Amino acid sequence: MKAIGYYKNKPVTEPDALVDIEVPKPEPGPHDLLVKVEAISVNPADVKQRGNSAPTDGQARILGYDAVGIVEKVGSSVRLFEPGDAVFYAGAINRQGTYAEYHVVDERVVGPKPKTISSAEAAALPLTSLTAWELLFEKLGVQYGTKSSREAILIINGAGGVGSVLTQIARRLTGLTVIATASRPETIDWVKQMGAHHVVDHRKPLDEEMRRIGIPHVKYVAGLTATDRHQQAILEILKPRGALAMIDDPDIFDVVKFKRKSLSVHWELMFTPTLFQTPEMDDQHRILTEISALVDSGVIKTTMRENAGKITAENLRNVHALLESGRGLGKTVLSGF
Repeated sequence: MKAIGYYKNKPVTEPDALVDIEVPKPEPGPHDLLVKVEAISVNPADVKQRGNSAPTDGQARILGYDAVGIVEKVGSSVRLFEPGDAVFYAGAINRQGTYAEYHVVDERVVGPKPKTISSAEAAALPLTSLTAWELLFEKLGVQYGTKSSREAILIINGAGGVGSVLTQIARRLTGLTVIATASRPETIDWVKQMGAHHVVDHRKPLDEEMRRIGIPHVKYVAGLTATDRHQQAILEILKPRGALAMIDDPDIFDVVKFKRKSLSVHWELMFTPTLFQTPEMDDQHRILTEISALVDSGVIKTTMRENAGKITAENLRNVHALLESGRGLGKTVLSGF
């Protein structure tokens, strides 16, 4: 089968940073689905892995987590899906990825593809939806479906992939006042489209920006990028007994400073269940099934911003370069081989 992989960690400007390859078609294990891939999207996790995770034994590493496709074959213990089903999922960080014509994935982290949108539009959603859902409802403990609240959430980097979904979920499935950060005219407009009540500029001190809009303190902060740079402002913004949940990787983060206000600090990584085969791994199947239904009912919309064309090494290098520039907006997808 066709696939895109890499043999050495290279800058994205190098032509062999990602290359077109041919590899054997995989076989599903007991809990696996063999999926014929129709569309994928690219995430910051892909870029981090390409830069930091070196392949071993001379074998190519195939990246990619988000995928939409059709189930071709199922493992002996599969109960949730059958051949012919259209599915979407975010996969696992410790298995070969979705930059390939065929992919194997554990059925317990797979959901039914939304029926009302295209495969490309659906490919934008799985990883970011799982991250946003787990961060908001599991880590921060916000009540799902409670439409009345005096509390607010600040989402740092509201125009990114996770921020775009988190803004929608927080606005439409909770009673929180949603404040998202953005700095360019196009990103400000985007986060408003996603449902933010207010927009503040993350290029300025966030505590000053929050005072500007008349909401100096919030109970929740989602740190999606540059959490270390904004740490002091976050401390000022959070109410006593508030909560911070983050997904980025600060070089230095002094959690002791959060003690005086009795603040809770959480990290969210949606790959943890598959990395450690946790008993609640099938919660991700449940979440994606719910997201699919919310899309089909018009509550959540795709965050696809651009379709970069076919799934090729050249196109993927271009998308990786876009993400590395820090000027991404929503999600970029690719479809077909």
